Amino acid sequence: MSTLRVTAEVLTVHEHPNADSLELAQVGLYRAVVAKGAFRTGEAAVYIPEQAVLPAGLIEELGLTGRLAGSRADRVKAVRLRGELSQGLVCRPRALADVDLVRAAAERTDFAERLGITKWAPPVPVSMSGDVESAPDLLPWGDIENIQRYPDLFAPGEPVVLTEKVHGTACLMTYHAGDGRVRVSSKGFGAKGLALKEDARNLYWRTVRGHDVPAVAARLAKRLGATRVGVFGEVYGAGVQDLAYGADGRAQGERPGYAVFDVSVEIEGQVRRLDAADLHTLLEGELPLVPRLYAGPYDVATVLELATGEETLTGRGVHLREGVVIRPATERYSPVVGGRAIAKAVSPAYLTRKGGTEYE
Repeated sequence: MSTLRVTAEVLTVHEHPNADSLELAQVGLYRAVVAKGAFRTGEAAVYIPEQAVLPAGLIEELGLTGRLAGSRADRVKAVRLRGELSQGLVCRPRALADVDLVRAAAERTDFAERLGITKWAPPVPVSMSGDVESAPDLLPWGDIENIQRYPDLFAPGEPVVLTEKVHGTACLMTYHAGDGRVRVSSKGFGAKGLALKEDARNLYWRTVRGHDVPAVAARLAKRLGATRVGVFGEVYGAGVQDLAYGADGRAQGERPGYAVFDVSVEIEGQVRRLDAADLHTLLEGELPLVPRLYAGPYDVATVLELATGEETLTGRGVHLREGVVIRPATERYSPVVGGRAIAKAVSPAYLTRKGGTEYE
C-alpha cells in the first residue's frame, strides 16, 4: 500500500466525455470525478487518496453517506462514474476554510490528522496471523508510492526495470549469517517491528520452509560477505487473495505460491538493496522471482500500458494483472518521496474488480 497523505493540490480540470454535469479533476496522473463548475484549473483543493477512512461528519458534509466502500461505508475506493475511472476525492472541507490551500500545496502539508482521516488496515486471516515477538533485527520493508501520485519520481529516459506486481501477501524473511537465525514476518507485523514465532501452520513459515529460503539466503550471504540477508517475496494462492494464479495457499502439505521481488543485505554494517539486475543474476534458478516485463528508458506511457492486461506469472494469463513495480536499474535515493526510488502503477481493472481482497 501507499503512504496515507491528505494534501492540498493545484488542479487541472478536464471535461468528462460522458456526462454534461461532471468533470475530471487531475492530481498528478490521478483523475477524480467532480461536479461541473466546482473547481477550476489552477485552483487548489484537498485530495483524499484511495484507502483513506473518513469520519462520519466529513462523509456527511461531502454528501457521501452510504456511497463509500467497506462494511461501514467509510473507505475511499476507486470507482467508475459514467465510464471514467475516479481515484480519490477532491474537496474543500469546512474544517480547512481558514487555510491558504495554494500555500499548503507548495509546503506539502498533510491534513490527515486534522480531518480525522486514517489509513485503512486490511483484516488479517487466521492463516496469516500467529504468535509474535519483538524483532528489532528484522530487515524492514516499506510502502511503495503510486507513480500516478508522484509522476516525477523518475526522470524521462532514466534506465528502469518493471516487474509484475503479484497479488498476494508480502513475506519478510531475515537470515542471520552468524548463527543461522531466521526471522519471518508479514508486512503488517514487520512494520511494527514484530516477527512471527515459527509455526508449521502459519502461511509465511510454510512458505519459507517449503521453498528453503534460509538455505538460499545462507549461500547469498557467503557469496557477498553479508551478515544479514533480507528476502522479500509475495505469497499467493487460493485462500491468500482473490487472485490465486492457479496455486493453493491452504493445503498444509503443499508449498504456497511464492515469488521474490526484493533482497536487502547488510555488509560491513551497511544495509543496501540489491540492484534490479543483480537480483535476477544472483537468484534466478534459486528461488521463484516476480516476472520482469521491461528494462529500458523510463516512459510513463509505457508504465501505464504495462500495468494493464493479463498476468504473466503463470504463463497462461489466468486472470487480470494487478500492475507493475518500477525500480531504477541502479538503486538510488529519491528526493521526491524522501526515500528509496521505487513506485507502483496499478491496473484500473484490478482497482474496480468485484470481490477483491487486500490482506497484508
